[in-house]
Amino acid sequence: MDRRSFLGAGIGGGALTLAAAARAAMPFDPFAGVEPIRASADRIFRTTVCLRPFRAAGPRIAVEQVGRKRVVHNYGHGGSGWSLSWGSAELAVPMAMADGVRDIAVIGAGALGLTAALTAQRAGARVTIYAKEQFPHVRSARATGTWSPDSRIAMEKAVDPGFADRWERMARTSFSLYQSYLGLAGDPVEWTDRYILSDDAPGAATPLAARAPPAILPPAPAPSRPDDFLHLESRLRDIMPRSVALPPGAHPFRAAHVRRNSSLTFNVADLAHQLTSDFLIAGGRIEPRVFHAPGDLTRLKEKAIINCTGYGARALWRDESIVPVRGQIAWLIPQPGATFGIYYHGIALLARRDGIVVQPVGEDEWFGYGDANEAPDPAAAHAAVAEVARWWV
Repeated sequence: MDRRSFLGAGIGGGALTLAAAARAAMPFDPFAGVEPIRASADRIFRTTVCLRPFRAAGPRIAVEQVGRKRVVHNYGHGGSGWSLSWGSAELAVPMAMADGVRDIAVIGAGALGLTAALTAQRAGARVTIYAKEQFPHVRSARATGTWSPDSRIAMEKAVDPGFADRWERMARTSFSLYQSYLGLAGDPVEWTDRYILSDDAPGAATPLAARAPPAILPPAPAPSRPDDFLHLESRLRDIMPRSVALPPGAHPFRAAHVRRNSSLTFNVADLAHQLTSDFLIAGGRIEPRVFHAPGDLTRLKEKAIINCTGYGARALWRDESIVPVRGQIAWLIPQPGATFGIYYHGIALLARRDGIVVQPVGEDEWFGYGDANEAPDPAAAHAAVAEVARWWV
């Protein structure tokens, strides 16, 4: 996830003014459940790093012939893997099932692999997933868990003319499918509120001294910036809530300016369990398998293969177009009733039912770009959590 994706659509506008007494006069507390997060180092139960697979041209959804096998690539979604997964599968699966093929192999058991496998099953295919790792050991298990369909999805000058339309179709398909998971046991998907905090009025430049200190946002390798990231969220304004300014004194945060909107949250542990169970119940199989080169796929019995290896495609397919985008999360123990998100001082917090995500995301989308280091940084994790502890009045 990046800062823009967390903020969502419609962030601009000025704050309202209201005395603190107005909050006390309210017949209900609109901030019930937004109690302070118990942010302390002793509540960190793990620190993880995920490398998101960014491609300047956008996700690779295309057919390649490998020997006698038809390989359909479905990878390179940047920070939008979970968010675009169903829509991406809708494009990839018909390519795999062309000419009446009904036996499908899926390579990879992460977000893209599970949704592609389920989509193929629902289209009448017999599906086997071949994967080196399964949840909770895949990279997508370490995702932020927020609906972010255009999070570093492509570069403006690198996409083909039809990309924006394909992206919108993927996003709308995924958004619609995820609605069917609302209200299920374990809350694999739910709507939650997000709070965007600022020390300055909207539109004002943030003084350098007010930004997150280096201890919280460690410098990443200087990236090459050949282009600007493609922003497409305006195409979804009809299905996404707008943000609203909140009155000073009527919220529990120290920040001078606060805006609130709502977004989908993926409680990834529950969601992955639900998807895996659905796949197995429908007759799917998961077989451990390691592939070292494209030629290894020729030994599979299936004629059609959907390649959903994510960042792993960079090595397996020698695809140097994939650029790693590093993201580190400090996971705090969940708090009963805490299901909301906050962005402040270059840090995103998302209180999920399966863990509270604390993630430095920086002040722009280039944070973590080109950084392939997957080793956790405990000092940065502790510093980020300490910053979160200062957010409440």
